[in-house]
Amino acid sequence: MKKDMNQCAACKTGENETGEEPVQSRAKKSAYAVLLKRLRSSEEIFLILTSILVGLGAGVGAILFRYLIKGVEWVGYTWVPMVTAGWGKAYVVFVPAVGGLLVGLLVYNFAREAKGHGVPEVMEAVALRGGRIRPVVAIVKSLASSLSIGSGGSVGREGPIVQIGSALGSTIGQWFHLSDERIRNLVACGAAGGIAATFNAPIAGVIFALEVILAEFRVNYFSTVVISAVSASVIAQAVFGDLPAFPIPVEYQINHVIEFAFYPLLGVLAAFVGVIFVKVLYAAEDLFESWKAIPEWFQPAVGGAMLGVVALVYPLFTPLQWEKLPQIFNVGYDVIEEALLNHTALAVVLLLLILKLLATALTLGSGGSGGIFAPGLFMGAMLGAAFGILMNTLFPGIPAPAGAYALVGMAAVFSASAHAPITAVIILFELTGDYKIILPLMLTVVIATLISRHFLKGESIYTLKLSRRGVRLRAGRDVDILQGVLVSDVMTTDVSSAAGSLTIDQLSDLFNHSRFHQYPVLDEKNNLEGMVSIGEMESAIYFRKDEELHVDSICTPYHHLVLTFPDESIGDVMTKMGPRGLAGLPVVSRENPRKLVGLVSRTDIIRAYDLALTRRNELSRKVEQVRARQPEGTEWICISLAEGDRAVGKKVSEVAKMLPEDCILISIHREGRVIIPHGTTVLQNEDRISAITLKSSSDTVQGCLVG
Repeated sequence: MKKDMNQCAACKTGENETGEEPVQSRAKKSAYAVLLKRLRSSEEIFLILTSILVGLGAGVGAILFRYLIKGVEWVGYTWVPMVTAGWGKAYVVFVPAVGGLLVGLLVYNFAREAKGHGVPEVMEAVALRGGRIRPVVAIVKSLASSLSIGSGGSVGREGPIVQIGSALGSTIGQWFHLSDERIRNLVACGAAGGIAATFNAPIAGVIFALEVILAEFRVNYFSTVVISAVSASVIAQAVFGDLPAFPIPVEYQINHVIEFAFYPLLGVLAAFVGVIFVKVLYAAEDLFESWKAIPEWFQPAVGGAMLGVVALVYPLFTPLQWEKLPQIFNVGYDVIEEALLNHTALAVVLLLLILKLLATALTLGSGGSGGIFAPGLFMGAMLGAAFGILMNTLFPGIPAPAGAYALVGMAAVFSASAHAPITAVIILFELTGDYKIILPLMLTVVIATLISRHFLKGESIYTLKLSRRGVRLRAGRDVDILQGVLVSDVMTTDVSSAAGSLTIDQLSDLFNHSRFHQYPVLDEKNNLEGMVSIGEMESAIYFRKDEELHVDSICTPYHHLVLTFPDESIGDVMTKMGPRGLAGLPVVSRENPRKLVGLVSRTDIIRAYDLALTRRNELSRKVEQVRARQPEGTEWICISLAEGDRAVGKKVSEVAKMLPEDCILISIHREGRVIIPHGTTVLQNEDRISAITLKSSSDTVQGCLVG
């Protein structure tokens, strides 16, 4: 009887007397493994199922996220004002401050990736880590962003939900042990699903994921991302209904053909607002980071308090008044609707434009958590409304109502800052349901984007955050790691030359017995006179077959050559070679540009790429080792070198001996390019060094490099 009871207990715990799993339990697990294996064997079905799963999860996450925001907002701006009824409007100062404090503690202690607007972190994960994002990021980002937005922070929902959906997609991909390519695909699915569910904009979600997150349009990506976006939209519409985010009672359209002369001007203005937005945002980040006396976890509270003071003060000096919630708090969609409905005055929209810029800089610059999409739309609507009011005043009866220009301005300012013109056009159509104004919308957005790209040197508000860390992206997944490899690292120094007096036949023999496709031509003093290639030789043989030719008559002369130097990067070499389709470049001395020191060819560039990848992987491994030893105590620091500093003129290998053990040099910013440091890299005046170290060692690192 006792034995039977033991057997019964063993059945309940899933083990037999020997401690092994019972046959039935093993059979169930085996059946599950077989089912999973069969699903995995059919790649298309498996991708569809996982993309649906990610989309459903992103939809549910978006719903919970919005309810979290509403809950925090109710506490901060309904319950708190009732409890503190005798304090007047002081709650607009301490509610954002308390919200910022909670955000700082969450981000600092659990997931540093949740700081800021979120999208750059997803782009970095896709480009550098095979789409791998820690699962805890989804939870921390949800809580931190809902606290930041709900307590009044001037940020949007799109950045957080992109990061939340992407983290969900990455987690599912890692759980199924998928390849990097498939995990990146699911990350894009999560981003698309998040945008689709949050804004009821499935098409824009798809385009955003492909244009910004992956930066490439491929059929296999497109299909799964669409499925995920549709799945998320179905979930969200079941709860919130199928309504546009900004319902407009009238359809705006072109009133007069002359208006096509107005919209390009709006595009120029939007470009400058977008550039100013990016510059001010990162200037605010630098300002808060320079306040070493304020702990990093406490800075969002300071930013929240400063935001509250601005909200408390501006009604005293402007015609702007508010009752429960200041106009510059939160996502501000109600204010945007007023502008789209032509219910605002010129002075009001201009003031709101400036105040929203300041509010967003304080929120995100101090370390708050939220997106830049909503602030971009807000400022664009205010700019467009102001422009429309002005045009209607100067040219009465010709322009469309100011709301039409506000609508176009929303897309233009967002695209000017994010450099996502396709997303901007599509999402404005989906957010408003208004297609009539699509032509001026496209024209204005493209002009704003092109001008902004020029002034920001190709960087967007997303990529600039990564560039400041030493991570430069090209086409999303392509990382510009070749900027970190110098010509001197890979150039060929054992170079044969061709004398100018050689005949074509002799030159042909030279090419036939070597691996080179071009030769430098040197004079009797070994000075570089030109370069001769196989192509030039073949052209001379074909077109001038009856002439007695020598190398000096067919080579490219020195003054037409494209040259490079040993201290330039391979990225610079590729930039020089690309426009003319060159197979290689001569490497000359900076002191004497006619002195040949080597050649760099396409083969050398391939070798440089392998070297750069090796360095990047080694660097990532070291960073992870430091973080694993003290995950909550590490920080990124940036140190600028000046003439006379201790590290100037020394090699990295020499400097490394002086640094603390847990300090790693990540990148060197030098004259507009990023260098991945290695032992032989010599530090120079005006270098800006990015490093990761323990918080307790940051002052020591500063002293070793600068003191």
